[in-house]
Amino acid sequence: MDNSNITVNKENTDQDVSKEPYQLIKSLLQKNNIIEIKKILNDNHAADIAELIQNLEDIHRNKLLEILREKFDLEILTYLDENIKDEIIEFLGIETLAPNVKQLDVDDAVDVVEDLEKSDQETVLNSLPIDERKLIEEGLNYPEDSAGRLMQRNFVSIDTEWTVGQTIDYLRSNTNLPTDFYDIYLKNDQNIIKGTVPLGRLMSSKREILLKNIKNKENRVILANTDQEEVAYIFNKYGLVSAPVVNQDKELIGSITVDDVVDVIEEEREEDILKLGGVGQADLFSAITSTTKSRFSWLLVNLLTAIVASIVIGFFQASIEKVVALAVLMPIVASMGGNAGTQTLTIAVRALATKELTASNALKIVGKETFVGGVNGFIFALILGTVSGFWFNDKMLGIIIALAMIINLIIAGLAGTLIPITLNKLRIDPALASGVILTTITDVIGFLSFLGLASILLI
Repeated sequence: MDNSNITVNKENTDQDVSKEPYQLIKSLLQKNNIIEIKKILNDNHAADIAELIQNLEDIHRNKLLEILREKFDLEILTYLDENIKDEIIEFLGIETLAPNVKQLDVDDAVDVVEDLEKSDQETVLNSLPIDERKLIEEGLNYPEDSAGRLMQRNFVSIDTEWTVGQTIDYLRSNTNLPTDFYDIYLKNDQNIIKGTVPLGRLMSSKREILLKNIKNKENRVILANTDQEEVAYIFNKYGLVSAPVVNQDKELIGSITVDDVVDVIEEEREEDILKLGGVGQADLFSAITSTTKSRFSWLLVNLLTAIVASIVIGFFQASIEKVVALAVLMPIVASMGGNAGTQTLTIAVRALATKELTASNALKIVGKETFVGGVNGFIFALILGTVSGFWFNDKMLGIIIALAMIINLIIAGLAGTLIPITLNKLRIDPALASGVILTTITDVIGFLSFLGLASILLI
């Protein structure tokens, strides 16, 4: 992995700065040059340090952690793989890390605390001031992967009757503002959200203008229990940079900003890719035993579906023995169907995730993909039928494989859309289960159509 994001300041070190940062830190660790290591790391973002820690061998990682132990920035944990994070927490000890939690934003603190054991959570929470502990506990009470877990508790809210001038004066005099914010939230006496004013519009308006006269025409509000995937969809659809979060009583309780949503989009994208590959979660840094266990179940399912396809072939054993060419050609039909179906499946799963595929247009999409499968099937049928006919000097064999190709690619297009739609209706993640079902269908239909037609027309 490229570690080029680590910045080396020539004024801070007399080492060979032409080295790759990873190699430089490794070299400094071997020389036990603690001063230079601290100088380099102090100039870098927590994400860059996390990437460096993640890619060091265990022996060098532990040396670096010992150097960072006293002032370990817990923000680093939020950028680490879960398995590496657990190892670091165990190595440094929860008693060492607990006092540093108060340095984090509430949403980052919740992210760190939620994955700890119950006893470790208590240790961390007991080390915090009462107000901060209460905020983190409230965050933990919201469902995992919900807006309540994402939101920041530090935001700017102003009475709806204030003027631009009052607001600017308040912002200048308030020392407890968020580090980054993009919108001013307007609320009434009952803490009910009444609108949002972009910071840029506030600063460009005259002092005497009321905030309610320059607020956005539409108010995008997110309920605390909303799933994070839905939050990402809302931000993407409406081009939001921030949005207020409210509870069941419509009271303003937090804010979600676009930087948090970018993390969600990446997390959901990675999750879908892994599921399409039959892998539940990223396991690059997992132990061999846990990685083996996590992949075994889907490999077992694939084995069972392969046996089903083999049983179908077994029904036509006599035909295959009589015409050896069938054994040569039959994998082509199944393979083409599988690939065509996977193309359609990928598009359908993505469309469901982005809400482009809905009940209102499902029939149209299914029809389109089935027709596309038929067109491609016809084109490849001409190619493969011609090649097969000349190859084995048997025109009927060419016609049979051509017909089988058309049938299987039509089924592939139909199944590639219907399977994820059906699974989605049944509240089963289409990304997780669609691939295995599709492969089984295209294999079975491919073998059945080709060998079946051959048994009827050729033998």
